[in-house]
Amino acid sequence: MSTLRDLAEEHTQLRPADIDHLHRIAGDWQLLSDLSFADLLLWVPVDGEGTFLCVAQARPTTAPTAYLDDQVGRIVGGPEVAHLEVAHRQGRIWREGDPVWYGDVPARHEAIPVRLRTADGEASEVIAVVGRDTNLSTARTPSQLELNYLTTADDLAQMVADGTFPPPRHPGETTSAPRVGDGLVRLDANGTVTYASPNAQSAYRRLGYASHLVGEDLAKLHRRLASDPLEGTDAGNAVLAALRGEAPPRREIDARGATMLTRALPLMPAGVPIGALVLVRDITEVRRRDRALITKDATIREIHHRVKNNLQTVAALLRLQARRVGMPEARVALEESVRRVASIALVHETLSLSSDEAVEFDGIVDRVASAATEVAATEVTVGMRRQGSFGVLPAEIATSLVMVLNELLLNAVEHGFPPAGEEGTARPDGAAKPEVVVSAHRFRKQLHVSVADNGRGLPEQFDAERGGNLGLQIVRALITGELRGTIELRNGAAGGTEAVLAVPLARTPTDRLTT
Repeated sequence: MSTLRDLAEEHTQLRPADIDHLHRIAGDWQLLSDLSFADLLLWVPVDGEGTFLCVAQARPTTAPTAYLDDQVGRIVGGPEVAHLEVAHRQGRIWREGDPVWYGDVPARHEAIPVRLRTADGEASEVIAVVGRDTNLSTARTPSQLELNYLTTADDLAQMVADGTFPPPRHPGETTSAPRVGDGLVRLDANGTVTYASPNAQSAYRRLGYASHLVGEDLAKLHRRLASDPLEGTDAGNAVLAALRGEAPPRREIDARGATMLTRALPLMPAGVPIGALVLVRDITEVRRRDRALITKDATIREIHHRVKNNLQTVAALLRLQARRVGMPEARVALEESVRRVASIALVHETLSLSSDEAVEFDGIVDRVASAATEVAATEVTVGMRRQGSFGVLPAEIATSLVMVLNELLLNAVEHGFPPAGEEGTARPDGAAKPEVVVSAHRFRKQLHVSVADNGRGLPEQFDAERGGNLGLQIVRALITGELRGTIELRNGAAGGTEAVLAVPLARTPTDRLTT
């Protein structure tokens, strides 16, 4: 389905600023829909007299919808949109007319003109119309809660027509909470509570306030309740800012082990400040889970840190043992083990600094490549270069892949570029400098990697399936076993050797159980 922006750009001449304002309305109008007990349809005029296009729709969570079918993308004209035409042309809220029927559902039509407040504070011409359509099939005598909801909805509707609702969104804020049903408090122009919904009253009781809210100065109450004086001052100042016509950021109040999120909105229909609307939500359980996750993440990072330290200790012991061994073959084997352990430690070191079980792998590859040129047993100076990006990899893939790349890089440096004194290894003048290139790219949920050198290539009669040293045997075992991937060793088209890997990035449950 086309988005609001797509529909507006295709069918209207609205400016980018106008479309941005419509986006802000659609991002914040669930509040108005729930307070109105009505569906909201955002209509924009299109080419042709009296023709409108629906670019967004909101259904109430507090009442049944008037529309079973989605209306977005629908273009209508004629008598069906006469109320929209009046609101658009005259710039006033339209509430006249008899109920209409949508199949078996009776509905009441209202139309609210939408204006944009410009930089100099003036309201623009009407750029769209919000249709407010109420399902009348369950109509009954409204309760005190419903009357307060509807009164507040009318105030916000007038602010939409004035261009003062919705308020600008603060950086980092979402529109997920709090909502009308979580708790609503209405204040008069002095900041005194004139109505509090039952859910709002319950939320304040969790903070330790047992009395009824009506008649309380809410800003002072926030300061008294908060465990942290600074937090209470911020929450109280947010209420006062809303009374002045501002839209402060959301604030949290902690008291007696409970946490409440508050959002204060000014009520100023026709530009006259008449009070404020404060939405509240008890988020005690949410914050408890957040703290548990933070503790869990810290524990996991500490585990990775200790694993890294233990691996480095093992590497140090192996290095010490290698110095004491008299047999050259045993010393080489121990030194190779040191490098393998150190490469795994790199992954755990990165995980110890991360907030999840995934690592940015490019930095690890660069460090492993640099180490390979430093420790490789060769007299030739070999350059290392990376092309493309590995991106972020899960720990279960990163740990095995870093060992594979460590082995392939060491193998390329040590065996691809023998000393110049060996027969047939002299490099002609003007030949490219010795180099190993690690390339990576993602394609169809697979990571494709190649490790290519410009050395002497594979020896004759080399068996790509069974040949090679212990390092290549480790590589094959990790690629085909742990990583469930494939590997191909071959001579490069322009000389040298190339190892080509394909590793699936999406692990199946069966893969995880068998590894």
